[in-house]
Amino acid sequence: MIALRPWRSTDADALVAARTSTDDLGTQFAPLPDTGAAARFIETVLVTAPDRQHWAIVVDSVAVGNVGLTAIERRHDTAWVSYWLARSGRGRGLATRAVATVAERAFRDGLFRLELGHRVNNPASCRVATGAGFRAEGIERRKLRYGDERFDVETHARLATDPSPEVEPLPVDASA
Repeated sequence: MIALRPWRSTDADALVAARTSTDDLGTQFAPLPDTGAAARFIETVLVTAPDRQHWAIVVDSVAVGNVGLTAIERRHDTAWVSYWLARSGRGRGLATRAVATVAERAFRDGLFRLELGHRVNNPASCRVATGAGFRAEGIERRKLRYGDERFDVETHARLATDPSPEVEPLPVDASA
């Protein structure tokens, strides 16, 4: 079974496994040396608050990824979308389905504009964004720095008035 649900402290082992499954996740979040650090990360960062929401992407009861809304701002009804998948969750369209599902929920909840960005050297992330209905808006030159290297970022956005993509939504389990 594949679904979205809130993160649980019991997902700590899965989060450590995801983080170590591929080097590119090193830029997504802080090092997680053990399950204790992962549990604290879940309890402090991957929790729902007025300005953020995160969902675990779960396959057969194991968290293999995350989709989140952060910088939720109600004056302008905007938010920033982020997503990642462990190696074991890739290649099945899960990120696209998760992003599209969360976007539809956000629009129903009153948000109007969702934004995201990806390094231009990450075509898989671009496919997720466009597949989930986000239109490219431009390049932010050398926006991100990892180590000594800087990366250009392509920004995408989806508006509540944009057509919904033809993507099968993921079921959402709201229980924590």
